[in-house]
Amino acid sequence: MINYPIRFETKVSAASGTANSWTSVSPSGPLSCAIPKEFEGPGGALSPEDLYAQALTNCFVATFQVMAEKSKLIVERIDVNGSLVVDRSEQKRPIMKSFHFDIRVAGAVQPDRVATLVQKALDSGFILNSVKTTITHSLAIV
Repeated sequence: MINYPIRFETKVSAASGTANSWTSVSPSGPLSCAIPKEFEGPGGALSPEDLYAQALTNCFVATFQVMAEKSKLIVERIDVNGSLVVDRSEQKRPIMKSFHFDIRVAGAVQPDRVATLVQKALDSGFILNSVKTTITHSLAIV
């Protein structure tokens, strides 16, 4: 049984200036981070936008994996490509406008169940349910 609330910690210390990268540390390990070149930073490390896209993608994959195992849906593999669009809102503020999942599920023993489980994972992911970003997907079952 999962006991809520659950707390996840992170720690960052960064030198002043946009040209510097920094390290973000979580209990699972460090990540090198930097402002992306698209925002006039140095690039060369994970940006907050990269981490946001990774959070959405990994939330979906983790949720799908748990649901597939609990429902005894056997798949050989799931491959997901994600595409994040950063744009301006009607108020001209930068926002994480939309995210598209290109999902490919291979070797499903019961391929007729895959689409339903994919949708259920998209609807149930903790992080996916916590964002305002418009989320779409395409699915190929091979």
